[in-house]
Amino acid sequence: MELPNFKYHPDPLATGSVVPSDTSCRCCERVRGFIYIGPVYAEDELADSICPWCIADGAAHEKFDAEFVDTAGVGDYGNWPDVAEEIVREVAWRTPGFSGWQQERWFTHCDDAAEFLGLAGRKELEIYGAQAISAIRQEANFSAEDWEEYFAALDKESGPTAYVFRCRHCGTIGGYSDCH
Repeated sequence: MELPNFKYHPDPLATGSVVPSDTSCRCCERVRGFIYIGPVYAEDELADSICPWCIADGAAHEKFDAEFVDTAGVGDYGNWPDVAEEIVREVAWRTPGFSGWQQERWFTHCDDAAEFLGLAGRKELEIYGAQAISAIRQEANFSAEDWEEYFAALDKESGPTAYVFRCRHCGTIGGYSDCH
């Protein structure tokens, strides 16, 4: 079965937010072959129990008042450009989130939320290129010496990790890092 299309999280299988599973969805009560394993903000305990289709069509939000990204985190709590409330709602209510060490933030650019590309360490940032490295360096705000040490320690699996996004309109790479 093909996953639903998420314009702000184009490949949730690759990012690890959605995994193959025989778990029955708590929302639609169907086994669809995949389950979301990222954060869920709701009164009910919904960890690892919502299918991607119930996220995409808003059913999980409607049924459980669930959010998959903190609405205030879209735009980094005011540090990145604000976007229209309908965009914030689509990211928070109908887009798979991702797990971070601290509170997740969602990059915004060109009056829109960006696409989440995934977690990255030094190796992945080097593949994304100079713009990705520069974006993470600027956000980290380290001195040149401290940046070199931090950059060498960046790891997709543990320790300091980068979270990489791409603007849907101009292709600008942005994001942030924290300890994962």
